[in-house]
Amino acid sequence: MSKIAKKVLIAGTFDLIHPGHIYLINEAAKLGDVYVVVATDKNREIYSGDAPIVPEKQRLAVIKSIKNVRGAKLGRHDNDTLKTVKEMQPDIVLLGPDQKYSIKTLKKGLIDIGLVNIDVRRLETYYEKCELHSSSQIKQKIIDKIKDKIR
Repeated sequence: MSKIAKKVLIAGTFDLIHPGHIYLINEAAKLGDVYVVVATDKNREIYSGDAPIVPEKQRLAVIKSIKNVRGAKLGRHDNDTLKTVKEMQPDIVLLGPDQKYSIKTLKKGLIDIGLVNIDVRRLETYYEKCELHSSSQIKQKIIDKIKDKIR
């Protein structure tokens, strides 16, 4: 009898793909089949105040092509995270180490809509083996290089 893999849901903007994103995906893959929700341009801007650099359809296409990603879709335009989780029906929701979601609040919200058996976890470790392991670091390096050229 074969064992059925758990469905692991991760979500994010995935603006400038970097080693930290790959690390999150690979760590999620250790738990089961990885499904990714990519934030829409609009929701990213509402949530963080900054629009992404790379358009949503391009970010989605890149995520879909990454090893260990079983499936991916754009998030909802109404930014209702709980509805997205309900649509995806994961066994596990894995939050990245820098995602601002509260595990307790997310679990309560899931229980409130009848999703009582979803395991919500946070990846506690950052991938720091490379100098540029976050989108903000990459953006800052670009800004610094441009400023150096202007001087």
